[in-house]
Amino acid sequence: MTEMVHGAVPVRDGEPILPKWWRTIDRWSMSCILILFGIGILLGLAASPPLAEKTGRAPFFYVERQALYGAVALSAMWLTSMMSPRLVRRLAVLGFLGAFAALVLLPVFGTDLGKGAVRWYALGFGTFQPSEFLKPGFVVVAAWLMAASREVNGPPGTALSFVLAIVLVGILAVQPDFGQAALVLFGWGVMYFVAGAPILLLLGVAGAMIAAGTVAYSNSEHFARRIDGFLAPEVDPNTQLGFATNAIREGGFFGVGVGEGEVKWSLPDAHTDFIIAVAAEEYGLVLVLAIIALYAGVVLRALLKLMRERDTFIRLAGTGLAAMFGVQAIINMGVAVRLLPAKGMTLPFISYGGSSLIAGGIAMGMLLAFTRTRPQGGIGDLLRGRGR
Repeated sequence: MTEMVHGAVPVRDGEPILPKWWRTIDRWSMSCILILFGIGILLGLAASPPLAEKTGRAPFFYVERQALYGAVALSAMWLTSMMSPRLVRRLAVLGFLGAFAALVLLPVFGTDLGKGAVRWYALGFGTFQPSEFLKPGFVVVAAWLMAASREVNGPPGTALSFVLAIVLVGILAVQPDFGQAALVLFGWGVMYFVAGAPILLLLGVAGAMIAAGTVAYSNSEHFARRIDGFLAPEVDPNTQLGFATNAIREGGFFGVGVGEGEVKWSLPDAHTDFIIAVAAEEYGLVLVLAIIALYAGVVLRALLKLMRERDTFIRLAGTGLAAMFGVQAIINMGVAVRLLPAKGMTLPFISYGGSSLIAGGIAMGMLLAFTRTRPQGGIGDLLRGRGR
C-alpha cells in the first residue's frame, strides 16, 4: 500500500543482496528473456544439425556451444542486474573503452571469416565481435554525457556524445557493418529525443543519414548489392532471402511440423541471421507472434518503468538499451520478410553466436539494473512535490 500511495519501496536496512534483488527486479521482463533463450535452444536443435553435418561435427555441436554461451550470458545478466546504477556506469565505461580499442584494431588483427567484412577476432576456440560489446557500453557512456550536460556548469555532453556516435558510425561503416552503424546512431537518436532534442535537429540527422546512405550506395559494392537485392521486383529463389521467404510462406499459421522444415538445409545462416525463417516454417505464425510478443513485453515494461524514473542518467541509458534491443529484433525479422535490406544482424537471445549472446546478456543485465524498484520513487513524485 505504501508503494501505491507514495510511489516508493520502503528501505530495509541490512537486507541480504539476493532477497533485495528478487524483490526489486522486474521478474516479468526477466522471464521473457529466459523464454526467448529457451526458444533459441529449441530452434537451434532444428537449425544447427545441417551445419554440423556440413562441417563434419557432432549433430548437436552448435546447440551445446549455444547452451554454454547462454549460461555465460545469463550469468552475466544476473550479476549485472544486481549492481547499482553507479557501478554499472563505471564498469560500462571501462567495457566501452576496451571494446572501442578492439574495434579500432580490427583492420590489423581481425578477420572477415570469408564474409567480406572484417568484424571478428579469431581466438582459436571461437570468435569475438567487438561491435556487439560496444553497443551497450556506448549507450551508457552517451547517457552519462547527456545527463552531465544538464547539470549546472556541466560539460557539453550532448555534443560530445554526438561526436562519439559519428566516430563509431564511421569506424563501423569502414568494416563495412552498416547494420550496427545504423543501430548505434538510432540508439543515440532515441536518447537525444528523450533528453528533449528539437525535432528539427532530429530531422536534420535523419536527412544526413539518407545522404550518407546515398554516398555509401555509390562507393560501396557491398552496400549497393544489398540495396539492389532488396529493391529488385523479384526475389532470386536461390538466395538466402529467397529461401527464407519461401520457408515463411510454406509454414503458414501452424507450421509444417517439428523437424519437417527444409529451409535449414539450404540456408547457410539458418542458425543465425535467418533463424526466424526456421521458426516460421516448422512452427508457423503462432510461434513468430509469440516471439514478437516477448520482445515487445521486455521493451514496453522497461519504458513504462523508466517513465517514472527521476534520475536523468538512468532514464536515458535504460531507454537507449530497450530501444536497441527492440529495434535489433525488428531489423532481423524485417530482413527475413523482405521489409528491410539484408543487414547481417542476429535475433537477440535466439540466434546462435557467442558475442551476440554474451553482449546481449550484459545489456539486459544493465536494463534490469536500471529498472529495479528503488526507494527514491519515480519522476511523478518529484512533479507532485513541486505542485504543492
